[in-house]
Amino acid sequence: MVARHVTDILTIDIYSDVMCPWCLIGYGQLTKALRELENEITAEIRWRPFELNPDMPSEGEEQEAHLQRKYRRSAEEGAGLRNQMKTIAEGAGVSLSYEGEGEAPPAMMWNTRDCHKLLAFALEQAGPGAQTALKLALFRAHFNQRANLSDHTVLLDIAAETGLHREAARAALTDPDLEARVLAEEAQAWDMNISGVPAMIVNGKFLIPGAQAPEVYVNALRRVAEKSQAKG
Repeated sequence: MVARHVTDILTIDIYSDVMCPWCLIGYGQLTKALRELENEITAEIRWRPFELNPDMPSEGEEQEAHLQRKYRRSAEEGAGLRNQMKTIAEGAGVSLSYEGEGEAPPAMMWNTRDCHKLLAFALEQAGPGAQTALKLALFRAHFNQRANLSDHTVLLDIAAETGLHREAARAALTDPDLEARVLAEEAQAWDMNISGVPAMIVNGKFLIPGAQAPEVYVNALRRVAEKSQAKG
């Protein structure tokens, strides 16, 4: 294919939850696609909130017990699915494996409302690049370090490590207006019939559901760019 001289700029809004392994896998696959399209398309990625378990208590729930209860699957089925996801994740260039020191603590599910508030704060105050850095740090904290993502101290440490102002982030966690905006975005997702994540909205209107293979993202983004050029 002949390289194009004009680079199309697309916005990609990713509805996602930090607890969702397929969201991390989908981002890894999207990153591969964007590397293939680097001479054609530039993407501005923004993360949008979607809570898989909005009623999760602050003390969390052991992951396997949660998934068995929610999806009515056996421990053997759960183990098989985890192994499958780890293999797919490795192919996508991301990791779902514990990488901390010593014996791995139990994998947990946490309430992620405050994670989404911090992500909204990062986008508003520092832009899409800073928000993506925070999102990836939250993914690492959850999957690779098994940190408690409902703990404000943990969240503020992560925010500071990614370059956000710690005290401003602290204020964001207790800002009722910011929480209202997060809830409004979640309601908007349901209005768009988004009932699972990841879900990517390209240029505000084209939906790519689920974690797709890189070539699927490549083809979809090229089609959006072509439609945008035709309208332009």
